[in-house]
Formats: sequence, structure tokens, C-alpha cells
Amino acid sequence: MSSDGDPRARMARLAREIERHNRLYYQHDAPEVEDAEYDALFRELQALEAEHGALPDSPTRRVGAAPAEGFAEFEHRVPMLSLDNVMDAEAMRAFDERVRRALDAAEVEYVVEPKLDGAALELVYEDGLLSVGATRGDGRVGEDVTANLRIAGCVPPRLAGPAPERVSVRGEVVMPKAGFARLNARRAARGLETFANPRNTAAGSLRMLHDVDRERLRTIAFRAYALGEGVPQAVRTQSGVLDALSGWGFEVSPERQRCRGVDAVIAAHEALLARREALPIEVDGSVVKVDRLDLQAELGMVSRSPRWAVAFKFPPSQARTTVLAIEVQVGRTGALTPVAKLAPVHVGGVTVTSASLHNQDEIERKDVRVGDTVVVQRAGDVIPQIVEVRRELRPEDTAAFRLPERCPVCGDAAVRLEGEAVTRCTNLDCPAQLENNLLHMASRHALDVEGLGEKLVHQLVSRGLVKRLSDLFALDAAALLELERMGEKSVENLLSQLERARKPTLARLLVALGIRHVGETVAELLAGHFGALDPLLAATQEELLQVEGIGPTIAESVARFFGDARNLEEIERLRELRVEPREQAPRARRAEGGPLEGRTFVLTGTLAGMTRDEAKRRIEAKGGKVTGTVSKKTSYVVAGEAAGSKLERARELGVPVIDQAGLLELLGDGGAA
Repeated sequence: MSSDGDPRARMARLAREIERHNRLYYQHDAPEVEDAEYDALFRELQALEAEHGALPDSPTRRVGAAPAEGFAEFEHRVPMLSLDNVMDAEAMRAFDERVRRALDAAEVEYVVEPKLDGAALELVYEDGLLSVGATRGDGRVGEDVTANLRIAGCVPPRLAGPAPERVSVRGEVVMPKAGFARLNARRAARGLETFANPRNTAAGSLRMLHDVDRERLRTIAFRAYALGEGVPQAVRTQSGVLDALSGWGFEVSPERQRCRGVDAVIAAHEALLARREALPIEVDGSVVKVDRLDLQAELGMVSRSPRWAVAFKFPPSQARTTVLAIEVQVGRTGALTPVAKLAPVHVGGVTVTSASLHNQDEIERKDVRVGDTVVVQRAGDVIPQIVEVRRELRPEDTAAFRLPERCPVCGDAAVRLEGEAVTRCTNLDCPAQLENNLLHMASRHALDVEGLGEKLVHQLVSRGLVKRLSDLFALDAAALLELERMGEKSVENLLSQLERARKPTLARLLVALGIRHVGETVAELLAGHFGALDPLLAATQEELLQVEGIGPTIAESVARFFGDARNLEEIERLRELRVEPREQAPRARRAEGGPLEGRTFVLTGTLAGMTRDEAKRRIEAKGGKVTGTVSKKTSYVVAGEAAGSKLERARELGVPVIDQAGLLELLGDGGAA
């Protein structure tokens, strides 16, 4: 089966894409897609997992993204969950029906609060004094931002009234609209770049490590809305929680309402929407919670969200403007992205001057042209997008737009693989993606060059020391010593790391080259089949298709990459600089007609005297197949010492579990190790 038709391959791709968007949103405060597009990806992954079993460490089981480097980690004693979304009254009624059915109740009382457009935060108070302030992070581990919070002065350093010994307050860091306008006005007056929107400005302010902007920090505010720990015994409802928070000195949303039944919830949501522009802070919907805490506990939660609360989202704001030009930007991964440059227009509190058109298919679907009058919305109240072209207002001399056939930055061929929406520059050394490619080459799963981080890579590229990937291995001590924060010991360590990286495995080199669709698993398949670099370089697309586990999309991508003269030139220069992968014996192909033919195995834990790779080879030599994920189609899970989540998944699905002795018996090796 090709990788395109393999549901688990699709699940893996969705998981990677969702993780990338999580990092952009939670770590970098720079989302690329609107909420609706993210939600669609998330729902597709959930649907596939419901049918085929969840991926190990799936993003559907987690919240947000891991903490960024540079901050101390803080573990939330009670996980900070996310909320499921509903987009309209019909979906809200469906949520209410599920709640009432679970509680066997004719009607439920809810609390409706504004959904604040900021960044989630937990504050821990011990004996009434602020101890720690931490971001949500991935829901279980966040970043300790206490120092910046103390500078900001937006949270009480001491609780105003009697409270339990330890209290965990949850809420949102926001930037009031008026403060945001004043901050930008002052920055503009000093000739500084203004901030894009209140949400990113508020979230980013807490995560400043160096050169802390005190003016920016002093502009943020905090609104409390929940307790993770320390609910007073007398408090029985969410309304009571908000009253307790207010009594301790926190600002809570004055717009909150108690509503009996779903009709009242919908009415409160619509009233809040009508007042949206007049509110002092950015709000992108309502949060609807079952009011009684005992009923919340009865309803419980799923892996990443409670069953007793939901986010009821507002429709995005819209405005009309004109397309002045369509420019093509080349991203850090080589993707060519068409961007509509717009006549400035005010949408949802922000001046919009551009909107991504994503790819050629999107341009053709919407038929956006220079000179068109278009309707723009801030989807998810963050990313501007064109939602409608007013064709009746189109000038007569417009022309359809097509992406160029060559990269506008380096002039190399721009390629769109079959079955993909994105057109990419395939040149390893394209200046637009060089820094990203260098970081990828140095990453743990590639050449694993410790010490080669973002700041050093930026210096190497910006100073012209590295103009192509291979230049990395031509660096010398004299050039490196001229860089900031590079002393003799740092230079010695980096050169030592680069020397070690000159003899990678073939699989690691393939990952390092950044070939589209070639991650660790595919690289191992290619390395195991060809054994050395030269046979792989000479392989045709048809020969690549003979590799077990390689489908048409991957074969086309690899063949195109090694068919590019610039890439071959770069590989040859790497060899001249003594970067040469270690050869390995080609892996034996799975035996046809062996005693284990038709049986699928999953390995978990540690086997005595046998590596997993050796166990895999022995199973395949007998005709069996080894995969990495447990499903109902798995024949056996082989559980060694310290078996993990795969063993639990096997028990959930009723898949037979055998130990090492059982595996050896199936292999015909009796009890011998």
C-alpha cells in the first residue's frame, strides 16, 4: 500500500503538523493557521485514531507544547487542560444534551464567562504568598515566569483574605486594548516596530529572558477564572470560585452570567458577541461551564479536556479591501507561499495589510487576482485570510496568478510533488532556508552536533561564514573565535563535535540532508536496503519503489532530490570535507513463504541478549513483519523488561502478548537466546 493511502502514515503526518502548530502558538506566539484549520486537522486525527488506535504520545492526549529552553520547568500538580470548541448554537445544544444525558438531568445550570484571548497561567500561593507563576506549557509542565510576573505587578503578591495553605489560581494574561494602543503609540514615537496584536504581545511579554521590556510587562493584566488546588470547603459552584478569587484580590470577568438551561446560555453568548467591540480586552468567544463542582467531578474529563466545559467561539470579524499585489515568500522549509498584499483595513481591532493565500490550489479555488475587491477576516481572531472575492467588482484587465517555476530567492527549480499542495524549492543551499537546514542537519536525530544552536547558526550565516551546508565542515578555529560568545573552549568543543559528525550512519546522513518525507523511519528503510550512499544515489524511482515501506510519494521525493545537480554537488563537497557515511550490510529482505508469513509483531521493552534490530531481522527472516504501532491487526506484542504503553495498548485491544521465550519458540529457536 502506498504511504498516501496508509491511514497510520496519514495519522503520523497529522500529528507532526499539529505539533508544529502547537510550538508556533504556545512557544513562539506566532501562529500560522486559523483556529478553524487547526481544529479540522485535530478532528481528522481524532477520527482516524478512533478507527485505527491512537498513536504513541499523540497530540490528542496532550495540551499545548513543551516548555521552551531557557526557563526553569514547573510541573503542574493538577494538569492544565484545554477546552473543546463549539462553533454555533446547534453544536452548543449537542454539548448540553451530552451533559444532561450523562447526569440524567432535565436541565443544567451553567456559568458563561468571556473566552479571553491571551495566555493561560497558573499562580501558586503558599501561606497566602505568591510562590510560583508558570505558563501552561504542555498542560503538565510549564515555564516558571515568576520573575517577569513580579516586574509586571499584575497579580497580587499576597492573598487579601483567609485561604487554604496552598492555593493554585488559574487565569489568563491579557493586554487591555487601551494599554496596547498606548504601548504601540509610544513605540512608534521612538521609531520602534509596533506589535501586531494584544494576544501575542501579552503572551510574549512573560517569556522574555534577556533585555526585559518593563514597559511592555507593566501593560499586561491578569484575569482569574479557576482553582487548580485549594478550593475552600464552603465553595460548591464555579460562581463561588469566582467570588472567592475576587475576595482574594484577583480581577475576574464582570461579564460572567449564571444561566439555567442551554437557551439562556445561547442568549448570554449572543449578548456578549453584541458587546464584543466595547469590551476592554480581546474576547474570542464564551466559556460555558457546568456551575456545580460536584457535577463537574461526576462528568470528569477525557485526556486533554473536561466534559463539563466547552469554548463557544465567536464568528470571525470581517472587512472589505483591495488586493494590491501578490508576492511569493520562501519559508524556512523551502515552501513557496503566495501572499496577497492588501490596502490597509481595520479588522477586529488590528490593521491588516496582507493575507496568506497558502498554495496554488487555494489561489485557484478562490480565484484571487491583483486588483480584486475581497472580504478579509481575522480567522480565529489571529490570522488574516481572504474569505470572498467580489467578482462583480473585478477590473477587466486582471489575470490569473500562478506560482513561479523557479524559486524567487535562489533561482533553483520549484517543485510540487504529486499528491501535495505545497510547492517547494529543493535547493539545499537556498539562502531563505539555509539557517533552518543547518539546524536540522545538526539536530539530535541527524548529525547530532551539540552546541550548534539558533544564535550561533544565525551568526554563521549572517556573517557569511556559512553560505551552503557543506561550509559547516570547512570552519576553522580562527573564524569561530571572532563570533560572539565563542571562547577557545566553546570553539574546541564545536570542532570536536563536527569531527565526530563526519562519520554518521547512512540513515543519519539521509535525515540530515532534509529530503522531503525522509524522517528517521524512512531513512532506516533506505539505508537498510541499499547499505551505502552510492547505490542509493544511482537508484531510479522504480528501484526506490522496490524498497519495502516506500510508496510513490516518497520515491518521487528521493529521486527528485538526488536528481538535482546542486544537491549532488553539495553531497560531493561534503565528501571532499571527509563527511562520509559508514557502510552497512544491506538488510535481508523479508522471507517469502516463511513460517511467520502473514503475522505482524510489535516489540516493546528490553530483550535479554538481543537488540530490537536483531529481533526484527530474525522475525523478517522467517517471513514475519515488525511494525511500531499496536492495532487490532497486530498478531503478537513481544514484551521485554520495562515494557511501556504498547503493552497497555495490547491489553486494551485484546492482542496476544508473549515474552522473549515465546518469541524464540515462534522463531524455532527453543529456549536458546
